[in-house]
Amino acid sequence: MSTSALPRLRRGLIAAAAAVFVAAVALVAVMIPKPASAATLTQVTNFGNNPSNIEMYLYVPDNLAPEPALVLGIHWCGGSANAFYTGTEWARLADQYGFIVIYPSVTRASKCWDVASEASLSGTGSDSVGIKSMMDWTISRYGVDTDKIFSTGTSSGAMMTNVMLGVYPEVFEAGASFSGVPYTCFRTGSSSEWNSQCSGGEIDRTPQQWGDEVRATNPGYTGPWPRMQIWHGTNDNVLRYPNFQEQIDQWTNVNGTDQTPDFSDTPQANWNRTRYGGTGAQAAVEAISLQGVGHNLYTNGMAAKALEFFGLTTPVDPTTSPTSSPTAGPTDPTSSPTGGPAGGCSAAIKVVSTWNSGWQANVDVTAGSAAISGWTLKWTWPGGQTITSSWNADVTSSGSSVTAEDVGWNGSVAAGQTRTSTWGFIGSGTAATPAVTCTPS
Repeated sequence: MSTSALPRLRRGLIAAAAAVFVAAVALVAVMIPKPASAATLTQVTNFGNNPSNIEMYLYVPDNLAPEPALVLGIHWCGGSANAFYTGTEWARLADQYGFIVIYPSVTRASKCWDVASEASLSGTGSDSVGIKSMMDWTISRYGVDTDKIFSTGTSSGAMMTNVMLGVYPEVFEAGASFSGVPYTCFRTGSSSEWNSQCSGGEIDRTPQQWGDEVRATNPGYTGPWPRMQIWHGTNDNVLRYPNFQEQIDQWTNVNGTDQTPDFSDTPQANWNRTRYGGTGAQAAVEAISLQGVGHNLYTNGMAAKALEFFGLTTPVDPTTSPTSSPTAGPTDPTSSPTGGPAGGCSAAIKVVSTWNSGWQANVDVTAGSAAISGWTLKWTWPGGQTITSSWNADVTSSGSSVTAEDVGWNGSVAAGQTRTSTWGFIGSGTAATPAVTCTPS
C-alpha cells in the first residue's frame, strides 16, 4: 500500500520518524570506522520466491569463516539496505568475526516493512517469504552453519525481526530488536500498513496470549525457540515504551520462562538491563531499557552487545583467513624496518569516534627490534573512565587500572612493525589516551 492511502497524520508521523532516524543514523555512520577490505555490498537478483518484489543485498567479508554464521540486517521505515549497511556497525563486525550479512531492502513507496498483513505474518506471502528466500539462497551458496542464523533491525526492521522469528522459529537462533513491537502486534486485518493501537502501546496482552501467537503460527513445533534481545527507549514517541514489556512477555513465554528477571545490572549510565531464563550473556531473553531515550536509540557499540548476545564474538582464526588481521608493512623480519623501540614492544590508544554517552578507541601494538609472539598491556585511567565492551583482547580492570592481553591469533608482531587496530574497545567518560606499558610474552 502506498503512503497516499494512509491518513495524513499517520503519513506525517512516519515521515517525521523516518527523517529523524535517517539524521541520527547519518551521525552514527560518521562515527563508525568503515571496513578496510575489498568486500563490498552486492545486490543479488533471482534469489527465489519474492512475492513483494523486495531487494536483496549481501555483504560477504574477505575473511569469511568456515561454515559462517548469517545475520539479517533489516532497515528502518524510510530506510534502505545501503543506509543500514553504511549507518550501522554490522559490516565492520562481519569483517572482524567472519559472518555474512543479508541486507533486505523494501521497494514499496513507504519503505516500511510489511508487519501487518496476514500473508507476511503467516509466511504465506509478502515480505517474510522474500526474506526467507534470501536466507535459503545464501545458506545454499555459502554453506552457512544453520545453527548460527540471526536477525536484527531498528524500528520497522525491529518489527520485522520479531515477525521473522515468529514465523520461522525453527530457523533462527536469536534476534535483536531495537525499538520494535511484538510479533502480530501490528496486525491490521486490512490493507493498512499502520496500527495506531500497537504503535501507541495500547495493546496489552498476557504473556500466554503473546506466546500463543507464535505457537499458533507454528503448530506442532515444540522448540527450541529463538532467544531475543530487546532494546527500547523510555521516551519513544513513535513505537511507545509499553511495547518493550509486551515483547519481553512474548519471548519469555515462548521460551518457557517467567517474567521475573534472573539478573539485573546497569552496563552503562541510563541502561537498565535484565535477563530472563538465565544470567549469562546468552540468556533466553535480554532486555535493555534506555532511560530518557527516544525512538532513534541506536548508537555505536550497541551492535557489539547484540553480537555478544548472539554468541558470535570469537574472531576468525587468521590461519584460515589471512586477511582478518592485517599488519602494516612486510612480515619478513629480515626486510622489516627497525623504527620500533629497541627490543620489547610499545602500544598506543587511538580514539576513532566519540558521542554523547561514550567513545570508541583502537589500540596499536608495535614490536621493537625483535619479533614478539604475544603482549600484555597495562595503563591507568586519568579520570574515572571505564571500558564497557571490547573485542580481540582479554581485558580485566581493577579500579582505574587496566590489563589487556592478546587472544592468540593477534599476539604476533614482526620486528619493527606495528599491528594497527590490534584490538578495540568502547569507553565511558571523557575520551582519554593514557600512556600504555607493553610487555612481550
